Amino acid sequence: MPALSSAAPHSRYDAVIVGGGHNGLVAAAYLAGAGRRVLLLERLPRTGGAAVSDRVFPGVQARLSRYAYLVSLLPERIVADLGLRLTLRKRPVSSYTPTVRGGRPTGLLAGGGESRTRAAFARLTGSEREYAAWQGFYGMTRGVAALVFPTLTEPLPSRAALRARVVEALGHPAWEALFERPLGETLEARFADDLVRGVVLTDALIGTFTSAHDPSLRQNRCFLYHVIGQGTGDWDVPVGGMGAVTDALAGAARAAGAEVRTGHEVTAIATDGRQAEVTFRAGDAEGVVGARQVLVGASPRELALLLGETPPPAPEGAQFKVNMLLRRLPALRDPDADPREAFAGTFHVAEGYGQLETAYRQAAAGALPAAPPSELYCHSLTDPTILAQEPAAAGYQTLTLFGLHTPARLFAGEPGRNEAARTELLAATLRTLDEHLAEPIAECLATDAEGRPCIEAKTPLDLERELRLPGGHIFHGDLSFPFAGDEDERAAAGDPAARWGVATAHENVLLCGAGAVRGGGVSGIGGHNAAMAALAR
Repeated sequence: MPALSSAAPHSRYDAVIVGGGHNGLVAAAYLAGAGRRVLLLERLPRTGGAAVSDRVFPGVQARLSRYAYLVSLLPERIVADLGLRLTLRKRPVSSYTPTVRGGRPTGLLAGGGESRTRAAFARLTGSEREYAAWQGFYGMTRGVAALVFPTLTEPLPSRAALRARVVEALGHPAWEALFERPLGETLEARFADDLVRGVVLTDALIGTFTSAHDPSLRQNRCFLYHVIGQGTGDWDVPVGGMGAVTDALAGAARAAGAEVRTGHEVTAIATDGRQAEVTFRAGDAEGVVGARQVLVGASPRELALLLGETPPPAPEGAQFKVNMLLRRLPALRDPDADPREAFAGTFHVAEGYGQLETAYRQAAAGALPAAPPSELYCHSLTDPTILAQEPAAAGYQTLTLFGLHTPARLFAGEPGRNEAARTELLAATLRTLDEHLAEPIAECLATDAEGRPCIEAKTPLDLERELRLPGGHIFHGDLSFPFAGDEDERAAAGDPAARWGVATAHENVLLCGAGAVRGGGVSGIGGHNAAMAALAR
């Protein structure tokens, strides 16, 4: 670890925050609002991290959520505490999943009212059984969500305490299904239809390379965070795009008095547990600032490198992000599906239960999935403000695609492998999507000012290069259950950082990003909890 310098730094702060993503901004706003002298240092020319809006395609007036794209976990408590001027809009339907039954294109539309969803299940499966199972399962997850979500902005409960809360309200089967048994066992026991099982399983695989029966339960942890947001599991559309969320947070941090410097890359952190020094580079200049506490929004691996310590093994991201701008939504092969409804929620492609397992096994063996599973949604159907007046009037729509089971290892290797694999995967992904469309998606793409199709794709290695996400992992590593382990002596002893799930090996260095115990997703929870721990000290 770098040693503290003998000469005092020119400036000293109560807290220096490393990274201006949404969590760093939340932490800065809370600490500055509590009267602390706060400096936030961000490597990139702007704040926002992965939650930004960009004009991706030259000459086209459309602001796309380039990386993160929906909001579920951001608590109303943070919005209210920081006085954020932010609008989150509900999507009109939950999801649509196209398939073929009896040689005929059809699909499952979930949402749009109970009677429509019930009829869609009956049309797909020919009975009421799967709809009843669906209602029962998501009734259980909503019950868990109502109990667990409020705890995310409180000190960590112990495993025993959280278990007692869930079991008392919902019974042992609810705890066992989500916290103890591989999710695949529960899905196979509750649902008979392969497509329905797959639709449910997808929430366990977003950004997480695993299978339904993984004994480590990383799929359960991922699933839990995807179904507990706001105590309901709803995923909302940020009006104005993801950049509107982080712009509001940056405004709140500055208004509270935090000093925010962009274009400042932190290159080292030194600490003796009581005082710390943060070294940074801004252009050709270098500087050092002192701090009582350092809150780090970067990954645990990046933090170890900044401290000069041996980093943990790099995690592995497993997602493929594609942004598109369309001249029109494509027609569907399912004659009963309206594209404006189908793409308004999550549009599932090749995400049957068996298809997901096949794709996982192919990727685990080192091959790109032959039929890549993915899910799409059209932001502009719910929020047309991201389009300028001219493209909106012409009927243009945005389309976001998030691919599963594409681990970083598939793109690594010899020079040029990332580019070649990206091209191959994009072609296979669009080809798999086209199987459910009445016209190729390529024919619907808009073109930019130079006549090129408006489509861009990002692999895990692209995310690692652009955002410093280790291995391209959008959660900085595997998610954790939202409780303190029985072996966590620091939490049991009342150490504030451990009790809030933001501790590192150094008393005055805290995690405030996705690598915190309850990090991951656009939530601000890591930033909130790190700020609470810092204030408690």
